[in-house]
Amino acid sequence: MISCWILNRLGIVLPLRTLAKFEPISHRFVYCNQRRMAFNYPKPRRDESKVDEKHGHKIKDPYRWMEDPESEETQNFIHEQNKITRKFIDQCTFKEKITNRLRELVDYPRISCPIKYGDHYFFTKNDGLQNQDVLYIQKSLDAEAKVFLDPNKLDEKGLISLCSWKASQDGKLLSYSLCECGSDWRTIRIKSVPSGEDLEDKLEFVKFSGISWTHDNNGFFYCRFPNEKGKSDGTENTQPLNHSVYYHRVGTSQSEDVLISRFPENPRWLLNANVSNCGKILFVFPRQDTKNNEVYYAPIEYPIKSEFKLTPLVQKFEASYEFVANDERIVYLHTNRDAPNYKMIKIDLDHPEKSNWQDIIPHHEKDVLSHLACVNDDKLVTVYMRDVCDIIQIRELRSGSLILTPEISIGTIGGISGRRVSKEVFFSFVNFFTPGIIYRVDMEKNFEISVFKKIETKGFSPDDFVVEQVFYQSKDDVMVPMFIAHSKDFKKDGNSPCKLYGYGGFDISIQPCYSSSTMMWLKNFRGVYAIANIRGGGEYGQKWHDGGRLENKMNCFEDFINAGKYLIKEGYSHKDKLIIEGGSNGGLLVAASSNLAPDIFSCAICMVGVLDMTRFHMFGVGRMWRADYGDPDEKKDFENLMKYSPLHNIPKGVNKFPATLIITGDHDDRVSPLHSLKYAAELQHTLGKIVERPLLLRVECQVGHGANKPIQKRIEETSDIYSFIAQTLQLDFSD
Repeated sequence: MISCWILNRLGIVLPLRTLAKFEPISHRFVYCNQRRMAFNYPKPRRDESKVDEKHGHKIKDPYRWMEDPESEETQNFIHEQNKITRKFIDQCTFKEKITNRLRELVDYPRISCPIKYGDHYFFTKNDGLQNQDVLYIQKSLDAEAKVFLDPNKLDEKGLISLCSWKASQDGKLLSYSLCECGSDWRTIRIKSVPSGEDLEDKLEFVKFSGISWTHDNNGFFYCRFPNEKGKSDGTENTQPLNHSVYYHRVGTSQSEDVLISRFPENPRWLLNANVSNCGKILFVFPRQDTKNNEVYYAPIEYPIKSEFKLTPLVQKFEASYEFVANDERIVYLHTNRDAPNYKMIKIDLDHPEKSNWQDIIPHHEKDVLSHLACVNDDKLVTVYMRDVCDIIQIRELRSGSLILTPEISIGTIGGISGRRVSKEVFFSFVNFFTPGIIYRVDMEKNFEISVFKKIETKGFSPDDFVVEQVFYQSKDDVMVPMFIAHSKDFKKDGNSPCKLYGYGGFDISIQPCYSSSTMMWLKNFRGVYAIANIRGGGEYGQKWHDGGRLENKMNCFEDFINAGKYLIKEGYSHKDKLIIEGGSNGGLLVAASSNLAPDIFSCAICMVGVLDMTRFHMFGVGRMWRADYGDPDEKKDFENLMKYSPLHNIPKGVNKFPATLIITGDHDDRVSPLHSLKYAAELQHTLGKIVERPLLLRVECQVGHGANKPIQKRIEETSDIYSFIAQTLQLDFSD
């Protein structure tokens, strides 16, 4: 998936070589905080001869050279951009207050739902200002928790993070993956749980992989790419090929790992592998994009020595399928096949014809079945999304019948932990003003529900704020939901600054979630915060997703622009105080909306965006995004992409355009920095002489797409964002 950009992020000087001389263009002035600021935008080389002919169109790409992240010219451009951005942001007279306030608000303990393997519970915790979360273990829920793995000790700057972990069935071994600088590349290691010591096992070249242990506790399945020449640290733009499933036996070297499955005729597929509940079957899920997948399976025969012969169960990219549970040859899958709001089906592997598939939890006409977890042998924890908020239920696995619907507040189920052998299940709950409540359900005591942990914060009172959900009309009479948060004494007089967030892609739903930076915005800037649940997301199932992808992608931008118009019309804000923000696919949303409606928004925060829609499929895993964007190599898709590609649709001749801060990281191998570099250069070239608002680029070193970013870098990035907003909108900071 392109991105699962973290909504509740605290919201980012590269190595210098010989500096090239940049010829500055004419000065432009902007009035910020009563201070006259001059912008000497760098004037990088434009190679006007670089023109692609595609489907009868000539596409200029004068900054093609920026696609080489290692070139001295690219490095110099980044250095010059960071220099002017740093100078402008640091002019904010209360930047230190913003930073200190963010530190205060984020300094509270955060804990994940515990899960039990063998004799121990495992969970992660952050005391508040630790750069990375720490993994703990404890013998019982009442016992003292002990640090088991602290990634903060692996790097003093917090650049190494614990990305995932999975214990063996008996809980005596724990496999875990680490990443550096936020890259998607992972290294897998193994710890002995009794001793806490690392084994010598070390698995590299791992990307987009889960870990699934065999039930004999001797090893696990994982996915990796071949060991090919070239860089693989997150700074490369190359496309990795031939994702394959391997089996690793504990205590052996990676060179001895057994190749389990691969699809050499389809080298661009990504794979996932799951061991069944009974431990006798391996399921393999190939994926050619972010939308649909196929399903294969094979019996697990011990000892594992050779490639498996896979049997196809679904051999067509027609829908999404996810493993839920199995009873020997009976398999339960979560799918949207003939069910745009998803359902759970049962398949007998001895009679796999689709005519024999059974609906156990049928499709619901309104609510989206977003999550399923099998616990306590024959029970299911199900989560439905209704108007973007979650409902949790407990059901029977084999019949799907409803047992219980626990009462929770309006908000989001942040996580569920429980195994099929578990006699208890934990789930977490969050919303705009609740940072986290972890509930425990005792499956053996009549499903008794209790609060296990309640996360407390300081520095504000939730009672001082309110959130409302409105439904506004978009261009084709579709009603779009939007959350709006503000203080209780807020007045709809159009004088408040408002930050509007959106995503709108890849079937991802943006639900109510707690954010320290949002609380600072509401309290210290007296701002309004809005989330538009535009089409392209998964808030209303596959139909909502389809309504904002491929030829319907323009609906996303229209929905977002109409959200802005609604906020202005209803008095929540004014066009001179309306900020838009988004990351990844949301960065595309922000940039495209700025191009389409430059007079509606006053400020745009465009983070790690997909901005060159003619070449996105050529770098990293961009090929996987064609299910949402289309294929630039196909004429119909290309024509549609050219309607909104931010790099190619910057309006010419306008004298008003949102103040823009473009943010990326040098280790982002999800959305390559080249998108942000080229867009920033073209934006400054086209509008830098006529638009008085700043058009700036911020490139952070040693960070990736957003996940696993050290807390200190999150604070610095968020402080810069709010300082930029305050400068451009002439806002005050209220203590």
